[in-house]
Amino acid sequence: MSPDLDHSSRPAGQTLANDYDSFAEAYAAETESNLINGYYTRPAMLDLAGDVAGRRILDVGCGAGPLLAALRDRGAIVTGIDPSAKMLDLARQRLGDGTALHQGGLGDEPLPFPDAAFDDVVVCLVLHYLEDWTAPLAELRRVLVPGGRLIVAVNHPFVYHLIRPEGDYFATEQWSEEYTFDGQPAVLTYWHRPLHAITNEFVAAGFRIAVMSEPPPAPGAREAFPDLVTSPSGYILCYLFLVLEAV
Repeated sequence: MSPDLDHSSRPAGQTLANDYDSFAEAYAAETESNLINGYYTRPAMLDLAGDVAGRRILDVGCGAGPLLAALRDRGAIVTGIDPSAKMLDLARQRLGDGTALHQGGLGDEPLPFPDAAFDDVVVCLVLHYLEDWTAPLAELRRVLVPGGRLIVAVNHPFVYHLIRPEGDYFATEQWSEEYTFDGQPAVLTYWHRPLHAITNEFVAAGFRIAVMSEPPPAPGAREAFPDLVTSPSGYILCYLFLVLEAV
């Protein structure tokens, strides 16, 4: 699950819950077709996934289910999991009762799936909420078949340097942002880690980096959001996208 552009930086050191239950409907409405989600993150994830027909895909942090629905429409056999009960209610309204949806997340508890249950796992804007990636990545590796793909989007580490230049880019540091979703205020708290730490975590967990991407927005973004897409290239360097293969 991902935020939009309307935000302000908040001092580090404040431990705040990422309570999506408190703003689920506002978040889902705001991010359905906005620039960051509708024209950037979801298109980038779908491009990286490619042809998914017949593939068993787990969406970790599925939220209200827009990416899950798009993968299903492309022929994937989809399963979603999210810690927010209200987000899952919205996902059920979108996807119907026939889609497997589970409440849970990446943390101390194992994922409720057997070993090698999925061909692909998508983790879109989830890992940057976690301080320790060791157990979560081990679980993601466990539920993937050998050679399966982990498709990830995380906060681009350079964004932290831009937003908090006083911070230590080379450290793993906590920081928070205030957002407005469909008129409702919310606070999200993240963990920054530098690029080399991100890649080292994946390799240590048994993944091979197949793709690392910094994509532009999807076609039509500049026309739909002329005031926001202003750079000559149209790039939005918010997130880092990776495809990793389980080895």
